[in-house]
Amino acid sequence: MIHYQHLLSHVLVEGSPRMDRTGVGTRAIFGNMLKFDLSRGFPILTTKKVPFKVVAAELAGFLEGTDNGLRMKELGASIWDANAVAWYESPKSQSQHIHDLGRIYGVQWRDWDHRVDQLREVVDRIITDPSDRRLIVTAWNPGELDLMCLPPCHTHFQFFVEGDKLDLIFYMRSVDTFLGMPFDISSYALLLHIVANETNLKPNILTGCFADTHIYNNHLEQCATLIGRDPYPLPELKLSEEATIDNFHPDMCSLINYQHHDAIKAEMAV
Repeated sequence: MIHYQHLLSHVLVEGSPRMDRTGVGTRAIFGNMLKFDLSRGFPILTTKKVPFKVVAAELAGFLEGTDNGLRMKELGASIWDANAVAWYESPKSQSQHIHDLGRIYGVQWRDWDHRVDQLREVVDRIITDPSDRRLIVTAWNPGELDLMCLPPCHTHFQFFVEGDKLDLIFYMRSVDTFLGMPFDISSYALLLHIVANETNLKPNILTGCFADTHIYNNHLEQCATLIGRDPYPLPELKLSEEATIDNFHPDMCSLINYQHHDAIKAEMAV
């Protein structure tokens, strides 16, 4: 994950000052890419503690297609609470309940336009037509952006099969480089493992494409601390052989030999 530290340093030094919807302000650069070979270990930061169980819990909620913050908390992820409350209290909100998240990521993945399970169709095509160039799932639904507590930051992803190996590439229109990016990298790595498990393929290369790549102004000191730390070797993922996109639960996975530095606290901009 040393190349993540290099990207963080690049944004910190070369990023242009920009205002944003939260009012906190950022430093940002545009157009970046990171690649991870999953055969070398599970891509999770070791220069600070990343709560892997929360990563797995959020992904489980997405795979369920949940739109409910309470269900996310039941699974083990309370990270959506602030966005849910902010949306509920907004005069433009379409929310009817303080725990309502709206038609966010997993709803779009599993119930696009109330009629298409995109993810199931793609996983089935990986098995039946692995050379298909349309193995794409999108969360960016222009007709329902106002029905989401937060428009998708990671907008879509695509699979690629080569022999017995499975790759995944994901695109982010906007990414909080300090807080969000490490979380999203680990989440998509876990998704790649789950889909590979279901399709009897080997998880191979994970690629992240990042458009507006920014650091919030209230994260600058934390970034400097992280950049100054030496990384540990990557851990391994232990995943239940029974795990699929339809039954995944956070208890089905764990990390083996996850060594890490202390957590670095930072406030999420909402």
